[in-house]
Amino acid sequence: MTVLPSSGVRRARRAPVGGRRRKAVLGLSGRYLTLFLMLVVMLGPIVWQFLTSLKGRGEDVYGGVLPSRPTLDNYVRVAESFPLLHYAGNTLIVAALAVTSNCVFAAMGGYALSRAGWRGRRVVFTVLVATLMFPFESVMISMFLTVRSMGLVDTLVGVWLPGAVSVLNLMIMRAAFLAVPKEVEEAAVLDGADEWRRFTKVFLPAAKGALAVVCLTSFMGAWDDFLWPLIVLTNSDHYTLQLGLKSLAGATTVNDQRLIAAGAMAALIPMMALFFALQRFFFKGVGEGALKT
Repeated sequence: MTVLPSSGVRRARRAPVGGRRRKAVLGLSGRYLTLFLMLVVMLGPIVWQFLTSLKGRGEDVYGGVLPSRPTLDNYVRVAESFPLLHYAGNTLIVAALAVTSNCVFAAMGGYALSRAGWRGRRVVFTVLVATLMFPFESVMISMFLTVRSMGLVDTLVGVWLPGAVSVLNLMIMRAAFLAVPKEVEEAAVLDGADEWRRFTKVFLPAAKGALAVVCLTSFMGAWDDFLWPLIVLTNSDHYTLQLGLKSLAGATTVNDQRLIAAGAMAALIPMMALFFALQRFFFKGVGEGALKT
């Protein structure tokens, strides 16, 4: 004879399921709350700067967040206060040189470090990784003396040269090339492809995501750099955008925060545009590196 379980037993069996659901809901809510707080902390200052740049001359900057009468007059005043386009052009030249050199040299160096069969590969890799422990402030004097001995002080080439290739970008490209299956390279060798053709036709197409990461980080580093251009450049005609914004903050007699906010947003727009254009490849490259490492 079969004994059917009572309703109390059935409720006792179902209770743990409900408890697990509540824990899952609480955990999911906690994760979303954490992400929301991080979003507020990271994007809050940017949003505040943007809203400040839209405030008119008569509005109190610290009186409220939202502008009562949004206007683009501050951006026009920024363009009239100092040569914004000229400084942006100088920065764009340095950034373009940095992106090109980093993509070329990091790809070639990362490919060499990822290939076995030559002596000293591990020693070179160890030395390159060890250089990451030294902050820029510890080597900037020797870098300045080197640039001065080359006659590149107060030139855009002198601004670009120390950032021509980054060790971190070398490591990114090395990890991307190591993730390429060996069977693919062996098939290319059997087809008669030499070293250069394997590099350009097999490995580079497989590392598009990593190249996007290198491109974006190089552009951001060159576009946002302030300390090294401040050391190297003396002529205002060669100033980059960040140095120009500093002069904007010091030139305004009333230190108008609306103008400073408008200048900061004008400097941020190119980076945001580049990131949104390359975000698909960027996250792909970050994922490839994370899987390999």
